[in-house]
Amino acid sequence: MYLNAFLLAIRAIKRNIMRSILTVLGIVIGVASVIAMVMLGDGTTAYVTQNISKLGSNMLIVLPGQDRHGPSSQSLTAPLFKMSDVEAIKREIYGIRAVAPVTSKGVNAVYGNKNYSTSINGSNNEYFIVKDWGFSDGRNFYQNELKSGKAVCVIGETIQKELFGDENSLGQKIRLEKFSCQVIGVLNPKGASNFGTDQDSIIIVPLKMFQRRISGTQDITMMQVSANDNVSTTQVKEELIRLFKERRNIRQGVEDDFYVRDMKDIIATVSSTTNMLTLLLGAVAAISLLVGGIGIMNIMLVSVTERTREIGIRLAIGALEREVLLQFLIEAIVLSSMGGIIGIALGIGIAAVATVMFEIPFIFNQNIIFIAFLFSTLVGIVFGYFPAKKAAKLDPIEALRHE
Repeated sequence: MYLNAFLLAIRAIKRNIMRSILTVLGIVIGVASVIAMVMLGDGTTAYVTQNISKLGSNMLIVLPGQDRHGPSSQSLTAPLFKMSDVEAIKREIYGIRAVAPVTSKGVNAVYGNKNYSTSINGSNNEYFIVKDWGFSDGRNFYQNELKSGKAVCVIGETIQKELFGDENSLGQKIRLEKFSCQVIGVLNPKGASNFGTDQDSIIIVPLKMFQRRISGTQDITMMQVSANDNVSTTQVKEELIRLFKERRNIRQGVEDDFYVRDMKDIIATVSSTTNMLTLLLGAVAAISLLVGGIGIMNIMLVSVTERTREIGIRLAIGALEREVLLQFLIEAIVLSSMGGIIGIALGIGIAAVATVMFEIPFIFNQNIIFIAFLFSTLVGIVFGYFPAKKAAKLDPIEALRHE
């Protein structure tokens, strides 16, 4: 019975091939839109997560002021940090891989007749550990260079290109404000971050050199802390908060004059936001599936009207109501399933092309493919049932009289 109903459905679809193609078009567009939107959303989430992860491995940032999530989050009245704070973190908190004191300033770097506006960071070798930053050429700082504050520097890939081009920068001197420093290393490229900044537009110098020649103070504007892989960053964050409450004599009930940012929290927040947007876009795209279902219902009602005499003959020679119902229901399911299969192929193709264009990872999501196909089949059942029921309920005598 089922095979016969399926063959009749295929015959009816072939009889009006152009109308059948236009009928499934709504389902094709709906399924393709849902799959493409979700896969692009997954790719965007992965891209954002990867870029934030480039900022550092298991990294926490300790900053002065109150966390207001904006450019003015650092309070001018909050005391800055000292090297004793860095030593306290190393001494008192378990599971720390590296602690990098950082203080920075915008400068104009000059080499020959070329100049480039960038930022200079004063830090130590643990900066490269915290940031997971390797070298494409040269080396990091020697201990005697860090202790004496020698005028040496490590540059990012952008500085290399802007000031030196294809020329070897190692051993060359660049001028930063009123002093010069010798290039001893070039960092591996990291590219732009999600916050719109070029991570490779950077110059790192020994902290003591920065404090003596640029800032003129012993202050440290931030500390970047990297936890060991087997240690929870949440636990380290709690320990950091406890430590600095004690060191800065913050009493209970008084608002902290420092804050700690966990990069994993930022990743989780951004991922949650992009996932929500993906669901929203997928839901909007799914509306076209409903439109496609209405199209199937409309065409099936027309088909019932056109084939009234055929239905009457089948009922008159002994066909059961459920057999007629099954015939038209299977026809609707076949139409919607065909649309689902074509839509899946089209959606994957669109997602693959778009990910290349937008330079984001292609994430194959088999769950959304299964859900989209299942939903397209359910659309055929739901919207095909009423026309099928109408066909099954036709009076054979009246159907045979129909012109």
